[in-house]
Amino acid sequence: MCGIIGIVGKDQVCSRLLEGLRRLEYRGYDSAGIATDHDGRIDRRRAPGKLDNLAAVLKEQPLAGTTGIAHTRWATHGAPTQDNAHPHATEEVAVVHNGIIENFKSLREELQARGRTFTSQTDTEVVAHLVSERIEAGDEPAAAVSAVLKRLHGAFALAILFRQHPDLLIGARLGSPLVVGYGEGETYLGSDALALAPLTQRISYLEEGDWVVITRDGAQVFDRNDVPVERPIVASGATDIAVSKGNHRHYMLKEIYEQPIVVAQTLRTYLRRLEGELAPLPVEDFDLASVRRVTIVACGTSFYAGMVAKYWFEQFARVPVDIDVASEFRYRAPVLEEGGLALFISQSGETADTLAALRHARSEGQKIAVVVNVPTSTMAREADLLLPTHAGPEIGVASTKAFTCQLAVLAALAANLAKAKGRLTPAEEREIVRHLSEAPASLNGALAYDETIQEMAGVVAVARDVLYLGRGPDYPLAMEGALKLKEISYIHAEGYAAGEMKHGPIALVDDSVPIIVIAPSGPLFEKTVSNMQEVQARGGKVVLISDYDGVRAAGEGCAATITMPKVHPLIAPLVYAVPIQLLAYHVAVAKGTDVDQPRNLAKSVTVE
Repeated sequence: MCGIIGIVGKDQVCSRLLEGLRRLEYRGYDSAGIATDHDGRIDRRRAPGKLDNLAAVLKEQPLAGTTGIAHTRWATHGAPTQDNAHPHATEEVAVVHNGIIENFKSLREELQARGRTFTSQTDTEVVAHLVSERIEAGDEPAAAVSAVLKRLHGAFALAILFRQHPDLLIGARLGSPLVVGYGEGETYLGSDALALAPLTQRISYLEEGDWVVITRDGAQVFDRNDVPVERPIVASGATDIAVSKGNHRHYMLKEIYEQPIVVAQTLRTYLRRLEGELAPLPVEDFDLASVRRVTIVACGTSFYAGMVAKYWFEQFARVPVDIDVASEFRYRAPVLEEGGLALFISQSGETADTLAALRHARSEGQKIAVVVNVPTSTMAREADLLLPTHAGPEIGVASTKAFTCQLAVLAALAANLAKAKGRLTPAEEREIVRHLSEAPASLNGALAYDETIQEMAGVVAVARDVLYLGRGPDYPLAMEGALKLKEISYIHAEGYAAGEMKHGPIALVDDSVPIIVIAPSGPLFEKTVSNMQEVQARGGKVVLISDYDGVRAAGEGCAATITMPKVHPLIAPLVYAVPIQLLAYHVAVAKGTDVDQPRNLAKSVTVE
């Protein structure tokens, strides 16, 4: 969601800014722009839509300059038009912004009363005018920005360019990440390390409330009280090699196929397979034994991973678990008892709702654990216990491999908690390690049914509404399947606990509504099949996803079946993630939607 890159350089910067934006496309956006400082003026180019549109504008109207800022925008205030695209500018400054200025209306009215003219509907433009006013009144850039930051309420990462200071940028962060990069005779700003990877591996992470003045010679960071501070320079670890689709048509399909490898990579951190033991946690002295209650908080796909984990924690460790959608967590005034563990799950580690919930939980005395795919993210840096996944960069907006890697980490954590609580015998530990170690091969086996799923995707592609059903850990998987389908195909879909169908949703069933039933053979299979038959009796077109035994027992009368490898119930959520991902993918391809960058969505959601 929204990407920023800024360069104070030795050479022309426009092409490098555009390349930096391309590396940020995975975040999701609907317009883009670049501004440079050249020959005593600020010049900019903007375009709605994809970066190719901006590239076409730049080809016709090139931008000169050795200092510049660039932005990909995910619309919050105002439609994705050229006028609303960043950078926003006055004669004196240009600004790019991630986040939301919550008090922008009152600031805008105040500025308009003083005769300032606005050309966009955005909240960001007030920052440009506020800083410009102070520059016009004689303030130096640092003094102007310092004064303006104290007036802004909300969340923001800002990069500001100044007409009269062509070798200077100022950045600021509050609630949205911003990093400083250090080169040879050049300095950079970026919304994440990936954007800066081709430019430098030496970066500093700004902390909450920091703002920074950067020149070619380096950077000076100030805290929220305007006190100069040092922020350590670290190696970013972000690859400067552009991520490619390989032989796959879309990033999403490539990432679905990477799951056996990345789940294996993730599990190597948490299992000692040959010894049949759980590996020590990354923080070996973290006291799991004292945990009396677990509170899981996440958004979207990560929330569904947390729902699966709730079954595991309670089954193995017998520890009670609460689970909350991050955007609701703080507002219900949760009761967080002493000795509790608050567990936050996020692919990016920057999700605004989840980060705010984390800070609330810390203020309530909870121990903080995070499961993230970016070990240098804000959540990772603020955790007591960091549990990284090793999915690698995930470019497709709809999460796939990050989800299965989260499940792998959460299963290992549940087993560790059970062991710390004395509820896991050595034999049970060996059994869990064995089954988890089988997951990569089983994921690979599930991928073998890709062509079968592609062939039957037409059953779903013609529908307006689709229902997904599952029991136990397959219930959150049903919700995840519905989310994937609606995200990339734009078909309305809902996931339900199979037993809940007769309590309302069954009224929706007719012969135009496909019902996707996730039902691996096992202790819950017969109950799920009973619910499936209730649907069939009312004309629903059932697509059954099960193993060979399940399909043989219940496949008759289904519109289609998808046969999975037979797996232990522990790893079934990881393995059955594959067919629901592939089904959504092939339906979206059949409908001709933008699979990797679906409309209105963003990868890293940095606004509340």
